[in-house]
Amino acid sequence: MHFPQSVRGRVSVAWLALVVAALLLVAGLWWWQGQRQAANTSGTSAQTPGRGGRTGPAAGGAAQPVSVDVVDRRDMRVLVSAIGTMNARATAVVRAKVSGELQKLHFKEGDEVKAGQLLAEIDPRSFQAAFGQVQGALQRDQAQLKNAQLDLQRYQALLAQDSIASQQVDSQAALVRQLQGTVAADQGQVDAAKLQLSYTKVTAPIAGRLGLRQADLGNVVNPSDTNGLVTITQVRPIDAVFSLPEAHVSTLAQQLAQGQELPVELWDREQKQILGKGRLNALDNAIDTGTGTVKAKAAFANADGRLFANQFVNVKLQVNQLDQVLTVPATAVQNNYVYLVQANQTVTQRKIQVGVTDGDRVSVQGDLRPGDQVVTDGIDRLREGAQVTVIDAAKVQKVDQAVQDASSLPQSMRNLTPEQRAQVAKMSPEERKAFFQKLRAERNGKAAASGNGR
Repeated sequence: MHFPQSVRGRVSVAWLALVVAALLLVAGLWWWQGQRQAANTSGTSAQTPGRGGRTGPAAGGAAQPVSVDVVDRRDMRVLVSAIGTMNARATAVVRAKVSGELQKLHFKEGDEVKAGQLLAEIDPRSFQAAFGQVQGALQRDQAQLKNAQLDLQRYQALLAQDSIASQQVDSQAALVRQLQGTVAADQGQVDAAKLQLSYTKVTAPIAGRLGLRQADLGNVVNPSDTNGLVTITQVRPIDAVFSLPEAHVSTLAQQLAQGQELPVELWDREQKQILGKGRLNALDNAIDTGTGTVKAKAAFANADGRLFANQFVNVKLQVNQLDQVLTVPATAVQNNYVYLVQANQTVTQRKIQVGVTDGDRVSVQGDLRPGDQVVTDGIDRLREGAQVTVIDAAKVQKVDQAVQDASSLPQSMRNLTPEQRAQVAKMSPEERKAFFQKLRAERNGKAAASGNGR
């Protein structure tokens, strides 16, 4: 069969493409098989059984880099951990005691206020008018009483001269007593009106921290308002309420009865930052049978104001203290074993009995002595008798810090020397902009010169 020349050309190109694809597939399979065999060989040589079924590098392999810390003796606290909630020592809703238009506000939300401090003012005009009215009635009745008393004195003088009937003197005396009662009633009304007028100035009933404002200027406020004007919570001092296992109840109750101070620490959710230090104040009078716990309350000064009402906290209560016990870093312990670094720079496993944990240290019992070095980082690469190289922890920390600092810097700052960074930090925004423009121009010039040289 005869094909046109254009068709024959397309067929040749297709066959050529198929041949090239087949060759590439064969080469890829050959490379993949070689890599797989090399990986299997490397993995087999590295998997040498160690003590307790662990695997690790061969004894004759290269020294493993590790970080170490020192075994020492120190006082260790026996801590009980719990989850707690902060409770305000007192809470007060500031409400208007009289009805009226809210004219002035003298506080900012979130402010710390003192007891008796002026917070708001209500329109006082109607109360001033009522006060003036009852005060006028008092003055009128006081004048009538004064006149009646003078008449009584004159009648009594005439009675002494036997110039007036005694009945008239008695009637005048009764009138004086009646007016005295009227004046006393008027004085009560004046005091009541004065008190109502004073209620137009709203003051803080307790000292504490203000919440969010619940009424705006121009609103008509009433004593029956549910939310009031604002809420005050007393947070200096403040209390933490938490639950403790009933196993500690008798010991804690005895220590509180003896007046012993039981320190309490508050930590944030991640238990990375301490929020406050205080002491245990009281235990509840009954154990919760459903949970087997008893509620406890601890007091905190909260001088820096970091603690808020209803805040979630992690609580650590110190119930005892162990004096001068043997301790190791918590990171050195793995399955009740530690790796001890020997004088010949090899490691050996030592079985230990773990005690209490306090911070990043744990108390232990075992064949260890103060001053011994135990591995804290790189344990997973070790086995009995492995050769190690101790890395200076301070240098590792400096490198980690430098990496973190560099990653936190802007992209334009990462390639600068420390001297240049210090210089840039002192520049104004305009000087900094000019500096980077000049730096980019110099780098571009060097790159161009290098390209021309090639």
